[in-house]
Amino acid sequence: MEECWAPLHFIMISSLTIFKNNSTNPIMHKTSSLIISLFAAGLYCISCKSNIKLPKPLHIVVVVEENHGYDQIIGSENAPYINELAKEGTLFTNSEAITHPSQPNYLALFSGSTQDVDADECLMGKGPYTTPNLGAALLKAGYTFKGYSETLPHVGFLECSYQEKEGYNYARKHNPWADWQGDKENGLPDSTNQPMTDFPNDFSKLPTVSFVIPNEGNDMHNIDLDGDTAAIKRGDQWLKDHLLAYVKWAKKNNSLLIVTFDEDQKGSMIHNHIATIFVGPMVRREIYSNAINHYSVLRTVEGMYHLPPSGNAGEKAIEEIWK
Repeated sequence: MEECWAPLHFIMISSLTIFKNNSTNPIMHKTSSLIISLFAAGLYCISCKSNIKLPKPLHIVVVVEENHGYDQIIGSENAPYINELAKEGTLFTNSEAITHPSQPNYLALFSGSTQDVDADECLMGKGPYTTPNLGAALLKAGYTFKGYSETLPHVGFLECSYQEKEGYNYARKHNPWADWQGDKENGLPDSTNQPMTDFPNDFSKLPTVSFVIPNEGNDMHNIDLDGDTAAIKRGDQWLKDHLLAYVKWAKKNNSLLIVTFDEDQKGSMIHNHIATIFVGPMVRREIYSNAINHYSVLRTVEGMYHLPPSGNAGEKAIEEIWK
């Protein structure tokens, strides 16, 4: 906002001068002048704030974890790496998921709409969708997109699930781009649906925007394996093992990491409080308490690349956290 103050001062002085030169009533002059200057200042501040320029990262990686609320993660000794990330970037303390259960939240984050889905049932055979989505918008604008899912058996896989080890399964309900895969309107090619094993070691070869989806044993979902504490620790360690190198690289290469959760563990439709963290060289190290949700995150990514908004949600991009 610093760049607003000089023009703002000029506008206020000019407003007062114009009114003074045209005023014939000395009794009303002081009060009216004050009202006019404050009104002009208010209009300018609104305009200036709305024109904040979003950064344009070379790459964005979005990681989605599962089924844990903010208070289970932030400040927890079971999630040391996520809490380290929270100190390195912006921690959103008032971040909400859209609904329950998992699948409609993934759809909301990717397309700005739950697509009228309110359950986790597999959508295989019910699509592909033809509605706008982040992946299609990026491709149409000349950018690139891929989703990397752990334990996905091969590129373009459309089945509902796949498991190599019990409890560590791929689940299509956590892979929304598969629901647009095909050659219809806003469709996505098979090549956008990638196994995690294809995530590049040379991060400069990453697509413009990518999603990373751990399998259900590593995303904190399957707490029945060995308890909730172990699930959080396992997910936190997986994140460190697979994204630490990218985070270090991103800080030197104008790139961004977004870590969020699909939903909290409570199942409430009133308060669905989750942890969301942005880390990158363009992000301030701060705690951000304004309300955001999955739609806000999507709008922000779209805004960075001047993409049309997907879906019907009217959320604004997150503007206040950038250096």
